[in-house]
Amino acid sequence: MDARTLIQTRARAAREAARALALCPTKIKNDALAQMARGLVEKSEALLEANRADLERARGRVTKAFLDRLTLTEARVEEMAQGLREIAALPDPVGAVVESWRRPNGIEISRVRVPLGVVAFIYESRPNVTADAAGLCVKAGNAVVLRGGSEAIESNTAIAAVLAKALEKVGAPDAIQFVDTTDRTAVAALLELEGLVDLVIPRGGEEFVRWVSERSRVPVLKHDKGLVHVFVDAGADTAMAMGIVVNAKAQRPSVCNALETLLVHRDIAPGLLPALAVRLAEAGVALRGCPRTVALVPGASRATEADWDTEYLDLVLAIRVVDDLDAAIRHIQRHGTGLAEAIVTNDRAHARRFAREVDAAAVLVNASTRLVDGNQFGMGAEMGISTSRVHARGPVGVRELTTTKFVVQGDGQVRD
Repeated sequence: MDARTLIQTRARAAREAARALALCPTKIKNDALAQMARGLVEKSEALLEANRADLERARGRVTKAFLDRLTLTEARVEEMAQGLREIAALPDPVGAVVESWRRPNGIEISRVRVPLGVVAFIYESRPNVTADAAGLCVKAGNAVVLRGGSEAIESNTAIAAVLAKALEKVGAPDAIQFVDTTDRTAVAALLELEGLVDLVIPRGGEEFVRWVSERSRVPVLKHDKGLVHVFVDAGADTAMAMGIVVNAKAQRPSVCNALETLLVHRDIAPGLLPALAVRLAEAGVALRGCPRTVALVPGASRATEADWDTEYLDLVLAIRVVDDLDAAIRHIQRHGTGLAEAIVTNDRAHARRFAREVDAAAVLVNASTRLVDGNQFGMGAEMGISTSRVHARGPVGVRELTTTKFVVQGDGQVRD
């Protein structure tokens, strides 16, 4: 069938399955998640074989960072399975009472969490995301239509088949739908399915997310660009600052919560930057700095204005020496994208100001930005890190994949 017909068929099946899954008891959903995890481990060799086909096709055509995101290993398959087990262990948000109150006329009002319905998840490169998204949606009682990037088509098809098989026991085998075509018409068609799809979550590069947002007739929850900063304040603990910066930049540079621009107070820069440059060089990080940075670290290349607005997703770091906290905040306000920002400081007043004045989904004090993650926050896996201001902001976990409804209990009250 053509791409549009395929998408409509998959979305209608998901809508029917969503009705059944929304009523599933917690134990049955958890049993399904456990079976999904077992299935991934049992079929790991087949998954790795499918991934090898994707890697072979991609080599020589994409960057090293892209290949890293695409690659599956036995350890990463086990991580996917463990992520599903952790999701199963989380409290079930469905049916939870958010708040309740009684009115003077005697009616009792409760706000209760319910599933969203059908979530369309459109993403690029990282096949482990397939398992994360499916697991989170199942726990939240949602059906999901998955459309991964063409570069991971073999890996994602294999993973999705394993996961969907496990849902047979909950009576909703169609709750995980995978779009196994690389035709981009399928994405455009998915974005038009108002009434069948309740929420679209795009996860990928800046241009891709913008393309989805501009065309969708369904509400979009954006996982947007992550131009992340760390500001090292005057008087900060030097050893702590170096540990945080190296981890934030080099632990996994290809992800959205990795550090891209380091801001350093002018008073601490002479004592910090030369030693930090050595640590970063050992980690393979290339430096691009402002004139004051280059004077302290001659090995750094001169940064351009474009560097302050670049999400490298690679072992490249821009460094700027600033006069004070105000200058650091102004820089972040001008160049940040609202995903995650951090300060390293021993000054509690500065920490409070930074947390209050910096506008981002996550603000960290004396901690690495790499910690901004659903798993690290104890939320299990995540659909992404939302930079939207409505519905959900920050890591999107199980609770963020629900909405609420009012339940009103009365004994005959009417309106005067």
